[in-house]
Amino acid sequence: MRWRLTSSEYKRSTKGGRIAELDRRARSGDPIGVLAYVEREPVGWCSIAPRESYAALDRFKALARIDDHPVWSVVCFVVDSAVRRQGVTAALLGGAIEYATEMGAMVIESYPVEPGPRLYTYMGAPAIFQAAGFEDVTPAGRERAIMRHIVRRQEGRSNPRLR
Repeated sequence: MRWRLTSSEYKRSTKGGRIAELDRRARSGDPIGVLAYVEREPVGWCSIAPRESYAALDRFKALARIDDHPVWSVVCFVVDSAVRRQGVTAALLGGAIEYATEMGAMVIESYPVEPGPRLYTYMGAPAIFQAAGFEDVTPAGRERAIMRHIVRRQEGRSNPRLR
């Protein structure tokens, strides 16, 4: 819920309140993400939804919109420590792309961070997005990376104007 709430909303919220709000959104049919399972047990989650559903994202200047194209944003991965380094993040990303595509997304955006001690490393590493066909579209002068995946419909065509 960190990106779905403004900073002031997040600071005022409680863990229980955030859990309840995410549950409410899921039950209402709002896009919230995809889950990964191993033998019927959930082991991972990827938060993906239309960018406008992330209230804090547009307020975070380092990740301001780069254009007016409607995008779906990947903002978070959570993977159980027992299954890390086993391809779960890549599988989650593949599922997230498939889900967003089924929901009508034309552009999927991510905000990866190189692995290390930095904050927000749960947003995924650039390599995982590159392997899934995302391209770096970070505007000159920006510190935070922005990568995009242009959805290719069954006809195999995409809008070349979208970057």
